[in-house]
Amino acid sequence: MSAYYNQTLKNNSLKTYQDYEDSLIELLEPVYQVMAEQKTPGRFHLSNTGSVYDRDRRDIEGFLRTLWGLGPLFSHKEKIADYQNYYDAACEGILAGTDADNPFYWGELHDYDQLFVEMGALATFLILTKDSFWKHLSTTQQQKIYTWTNQINTHTIPNTNWLFFRLLVNTFYDHANLPVPEEQFKADLAAIESYYLADGWYFDGYENQIDYYIPFGMQYYAILLSKLSKNQNIPELESYKKRGAIFAKTFKDWFAKDGSSLPFGRSLTYRFAQSAYFSASIFAGITWENFSLENGKYLLLNNMRQWFQQPIFSLEGFLTIGYGYPNLVMAEGYNAPGSPYWAMKNYILLALDEDHSFWNAKEIQPEFPRKIANPYSRMLLVHNETGEEVQAFTAGQHSHEHAHGESKYEKFVYSTTFGVSVAKGGILPKQGAFDNTLAVSEKNTHFETVFGYEDYAIHEDYVTALWRPYPNTTIRTFLVPCYPWHIRIHLIENDRPLNFIAGSFSAPADGQLLKDAGDEVLYQSSVGTIGIRSFSEQMTCHLSFPEPNTNLLYNKTALTQGEFSLDTGKHKLIYACVGDAKDQEGIDPDLHAELINHDLHIFHKGQEEIIHLMEL
Repeated sequence: MSAYYNQTLKNNSLKTYQDYEDSLIELLEPVYQVMAEQKTPGRFHLSNTGSVYDRDRRDIEGFLRTLWGLGPLFSHKEKIADYQNYYDAACEGILAGTDADNPFYWGELHDYDQLFVEMGALATFLILTKDSFWKHLSTTQQQKIYTWTNQINTHTIPNTNWLFFRLLVNTFYDHANLPVPEEQFKADLAAIESYYLADGWYFDGYENQIDYYIPFGMQYYAILLSKLSKNQNIPELESYKKRGAIFAKTFKDWFAKDGSSLPFGRSLTYRFAQSAYFSASIFAGITWENFSLENGKYLLLNNMRQWFQQPIFSLEGFLTIGYGYPNLVMAEGYNAPGSPYWAMKNYILLALDEDHSFWNAKEIQPEFPRKIANPYSRMLLVHNETGEEVQAFTAGQHSHEHAHGESKYEKFVYSTTFGVSVAKGGILPKQGAFDNTLAVSEKNTHFETVFGYEDYAIHEDYVTALWRPYPNTTIRTFLVPCYPWHIRIHLIENDRPLNFIAGSFSAPADGQLLKDAGDEVLYQSSVGTIGIRSFSEQMTCHLSFPEPNTNLLYNKTALTQGEFSLDTGKHKLIYACVGDAKDQEGIDPDLHAELINHDLHIFHKGQEEIIHLMEL
């Protein structure tokens, strides 16, 4: 079965409506087959891995997330006839799940219940299929759906993107002439307004956490609501459209030429939902500013195509927990077996007609800036000269509650080519997989990395941040990109002896050492060259091999890093790290850096560049 599902998707060109439709069915066929075999309408059991919510909710979640794809498909009555078995299974599941007398009832919910999240998919399905499904239900069936979904209006939910799920449910009520709690509706809209930053960027309830929940959460739901709302006189809807129109011109910088996007932040197991914002915008008829329909089509489809080439499926054909491969090490507590089907949000495009201009539009690669600062996502983004790689230099991001927050938000650099690693253990350095970070320890075990900055700044040429691993120990770090290298400076004040690991990039462990000297190590892998070069006598460079399944893209990696120890006092460390998506031919043998007063002098590619570091 796996060969069929994987190979068919790999070979799908995603050129036409039919291709897009076929890919949805190929993704859902395995799980709907399981639901039929298990005879459990409205839920299916894919695996025994756990989550912060119980098994019933895990199984229900997977089913409801498929509605993100089936709702748009079945907005066309002729598609219901083409896929009657899927339509019947979806409708049977909804009716069983909302019937308190049915053994497969979805249950009475509590505050912060996970199933409030899934009501977003259900409400969208009900709106899009209203004429075919809702209108043909009995009054009793309609009342049962209302009673179950209305629990979202009587319980507490987080003041985050979850507010949109309540807005979508109440938007459906408006379509169905059901009671809408007007004051709560207005309060939810007002709360979302308070999360808006600028240039289309929001934060998702937490000011220091700017991740994919902005494009596939805040922007996606806002755009969807602006399209689906029966009442188009709501002032916020016009704002949502305007913000959706300007967001693409900066969000595009998270993507590389092949459609791959930065591995950054939480919920990466949703994979090609990375490009869902483009789907929602096209569905809603958003006209982007300084970004064309052809550009959006290019990034959306290439993102999905490159994901379909990856080993992200189980042997049964299920989407798996993980990122570049099945991987529970990197998961958050809310990643259940059905969670990856959140990526079905990309299929909102199936609500378009088959003759919509989108399907015949050309795909045109957008222009990527070589280097650009984004203050809202707190990144300095760098594309290589061919656009084949993106590196994001970050500071000031912070996730206070989710697993691996220090790795997914607070490493120095994130790369579409070399990925990022998360810790597998907290004792030995190889368990920590300290790529693109600085790890600190009073011993040679139990290393600490950044978890919360006291200060940070994103400049046009560099990023700087201040953090405190221990009381009376401060580290001011400067990150200065000069692709494929970047320079790091650490100004350290410590009141106790400390040991450090300065991690450069990691890469698949399938290559060879190009250079192995005390002050420099270079390693060539199948995806590019990584390395580190020290300009400080204290540091010794070498190659290490972290625990397997720590990198999000590669299951076994090599890591280039430097190590040094410092007595108490004030110290200055300067070194360079390289992550070249091409090969060793792009490595400049004459790279050097020197700090003179407030100016960093970089001798690179036969030229001298001077960067003024204001925080020095």
